[in-house]
Amino acid sequence: MTVSKDRKAELVKEYGKDENDSGSANVQVAILTERIKDLTDHVQEHPKDHHSRRGLLMLVGKRRRMLTYIKERDIDEYRDLIAKLGIRDNV
Repeated sequence: MTVSKDRKAELVKEYGKDENDSGSANVQVAILTERIKDLTDHVQEHPKDHHSRRGLLMLVGKRRRMLTYIKERDIDEYRDLIAKLGIRDNV
C-alpha cells in the first residue's frame, strides 16, 4: 500500500525539475496518485476496511487541493499533469 523508494524516485525524475525535486506540487500530486491507485485496489478487495477507506478519502481531498493550487498558478501545467496522470478534471 505504500509507494516503494524506487517508484518514488521514478516519479520524481519524471515530474520534477531534477532528481532531487521531491517537494514540487507536480511531484507530490504524482506520488499521491500512485498511493490512491494502490489504496483503491485494496479497498475494492476489502470492502469492510473502513480505516483504509477514510485514508483514501483524505488522500483524494489532499490531491484535489494541490490540483486546485496548480490550476490557479498555471492552467497549462495543470492540463498537462492531469493528462499525464490520467485523472479527470474535477477541480
